[in-house]
Order: sequence, then C-alpha cells, then structure tokens
Amino acid sequence: MGRDKALLPYGGRVLVAHVAAVVEEALGSAGRVAILGDPDCYRDLGYPVHADLIPNCGPLGGIVTALKLTQTDWNLVVACDMPLLSATSLRMLAARALESQANCIAASGPAGEPEPLCALYHLRSLPALDRALRDKRFKMKDLLPELQLESVAFPAAALANVNTPEEWTQFQPR
Repeated sequence: MGRDKALLPYGGRVLVAHVAAVVEEALGSAGRVAILGDPDCYRDLGYPVHADLIPNCGPLGGIVTALKLTQTDWNLVVACDMPLLSATSLRMLAARALESQANCIAASGPAGEPEPLCALYHLRSLPALDRALRDKRFKMKDLLPELQLESVAFPAAALANVNTPEEWTQFQPR
C-alpha cells in the first residue's frame, strides 16, 4: 500500500475507526473495542490501543496479545482493512459462538475459505497460538485447523480487504 492502511480516509474518518465503530455496533453492551497496534499512531481515535506483547509476529502476535489482555472467553478479532464489514454479519459469528464448542469461529467467503482476521477466538485457543509463536509459525490460515475451527458463511463483499492503492480506489465514492 505504501502507507498505513488503518489511517486511510473512509466515510469521514480513518479506516480503522470505521471498522472499530462497526465492531462496537455489533458488540453493543456485550463487549468493548480495543485497537491492537502502535499506540503512537492510534491513540487519538477514542479507543484503547495495545501494542503487541511480542512484536514483529504479524497478526498472530496481535491475536495472542488480545487473548492475554482479555477478561472474556470469546474475543472478536477483525482486520482494519475490511471497509464493507457489517455489524449484522459480525453478530452472526457471535451467535454461532454461543452454541459452539469450537475454539475459533471464523467468517468464510463463497469459496468456504476461513478468514482468520474476521473471527472469534476463545481463550482455549491461546495454548495452541502460544506454541505457534514459539515455533515461529506465523501464518494464521495454517494455524486455524489446530483450533477446532467452525466457519460461518459471509457475503463475499463483507470480507473484501484493501492491500494496494488500486484496490483502495474500488472503495472510494464515485
């Protein structure tokens, strides 16, 4: 992208604040939203910000940080670069978690591929994720099968993410 995707302007605010507001709407009074990242970059957005406890480990480091800082069994983890996520879709994940014995409930697109950065992680998944960190296995898609995964089908557009300036132009008002 050439710049911090989280700070791209979107809908009158920055992208990470937009996604955080969607998560906040989905959770309602059932939880609180925090941003995982550099506190110096995101502290003025109105949400608590936590640096990764073990830096430079990609999304795995952030998920482990969230699970180590939480006081709840289930934790929703959402990437900052999915501008079309909806609270309704995220509530589908939460509803499934209430009935599940899985350790991870992940959104999946039309091809059925689970999205580890739009998922609920149970605290029971922490030992497996800690082992992956120790073994330097950082790719979350490879780790999902170890977590007793369940998937919830999402509309394809909901999981669209932004990785390049060209992709970003698709999300801009025309």
